[in-house]
Amino acid sequence: MPDLSAIVKAYDIRGIVGEQLNSAVVRDIGAAFAEFVGRCDGVARSPAVIIGHDMRDSSPGLAGAFADGVTSRDLDVISIGLASTDMLYFASGRLGLPGAMFTASHNPARYNGIKLCRAGAAPVGQDSGLDEIRMAVEGGIESGPGSGGVTDRDMLADYAQYLRSLVDLSAIRPLRVVVDAGNGMGGYTVPAVVEGLPLNVIPLYFELDGNFPNHEANPLDPANLVDLQAAVREHDADLGLALDGDADRCFVIDERGEPVSPSAITALVATRELATEPGAAVIYNLITSQAVPEIVAEHGGRPVRTRVGHSFIKQRMAETGAIFGGEHSAHYYFRSFWRADSGMLAALHVLAALGGQQRPLSALMAEFSRYAASGEINSTVDDQRARMAAVRKRFAARDGIQLDELDGLTVRCPNGSWFNLRPSNTEPLLRLNVEARDTAAVEVLRDEVLALVRGN
Repeated sequence: MPDLSAIVKAYDIRGIVGEQLNSAVVRDIGAAFAEFVGRCDGVARSPAVIIGHDMRDSSPGLAGAFADGVTSRDLDVISIGLASTDMLYFASGRLGLPGAMFTASHNPARYNGIKLCRAGAAPVGQDSGLDEIRMAVEGGIESGPGSGGVTDRDMLADYAQYLRSLVDLSAIRPLRVVVDAGNGMGGYTVPAVVEGLPLNVIPLYFELDGNFPNHEANPLDPANLVDLQAAVREHDADLGLALDGDADRCFVIDERGEPVSPSAITALVATRELATEPGAAVIYNLITSQAVPEIVAEHGGRPVRTRVGHSFIKQRMAETGAIFGGEHSAHYYFRSFWRADSGMLAALHVLAALGGQQRPLSALMAEFSRYAASGEINSTVDDQRARMAAVRKRFAARDGIQLDELDGLTVRCPNGSWFNLRPSNTEPLLRLNVEARDTAAVEVLRDEVLALVRGN
């Protein structure tokens, strides 16, 4: 059996197909998941599990093996076939059933994985079920045919209609939009979502191809935005949208071909959501721009800071009743979407905001961009704890410094600059994010911290 501790991550299961992830182990994971949801989803045993998959060559076979595991435990399977991750969450929320999505998101073609949720799209992470499932598989799963059956169900039209019901675009001015699906699931879902809207969509790489022949489906890497930026300029488009492989994240490019910070998108969507419910809570993670809590408060909302990671965001949303949550990584969470993340829903909000007024996107977003930022800088280190301690010691000795350790180390300076330094859970890395009033101030603080981290 493959080493499950190597593929069970903080929020999902992910590994190299054949070496770490194969049909046998996936079948056992399916059986263990069926037993898990039978115990945790209330008094009544969950009658079925929803399964969706992306366009990777290995996804249909692995999804079938998982279904075998589920049905072996006398639960039924509802197969929704090709799906984006947020479409799987929609199905879980709409049908009130647990779900499994087969995808490795933005990872290269040789990878695949499983994102699991309980009924109502409630997350299953390392501390909320994944470890329990891993231990059950490691302990041995008895094989058997079981009495469960498999039913196919197409959820695409319902998913698209539901998203359109949440954001009214009927009265916006016509917009020209370039969408780069990166050969991922956006090529399947976007046409259904935008059908009938006043949008001229120019598609890039909508052909479903899990080998990603044009570029990696990872918009977080600037190299993967180059084609979209060029197309926005070439077509004189109003904006560009870039989706990752499983289409649950969406990055935005303005009319000049410049990337828009996900923090600015978070602030924009927050103001729109707060307009429907003044005083509501909005969740933001601790490496999101300081502009987000400022703007939320200015619009009468209640900003709530949390750790990085979707399980923490969703947990705090449930605890606070928050209407919306956003992360620096372009994950956007909506109470109206079962507190799950949907890049497509965030994109509809951007389109509605842009199309509801006459300014270009760069002018609109200037209202929500207040500070300069370094972006995330990774450093390979031999001793994460020692390097973190050295940074803490240096800054703790200074007057006016505020420290907190909610997630890694966050240091706030008297001049308004701040940084967060976090260790990776899976690699010997420290991740640095710096924000300040201007680029020069970012560079000064960045260079000082990196010198301590890297021992220069």
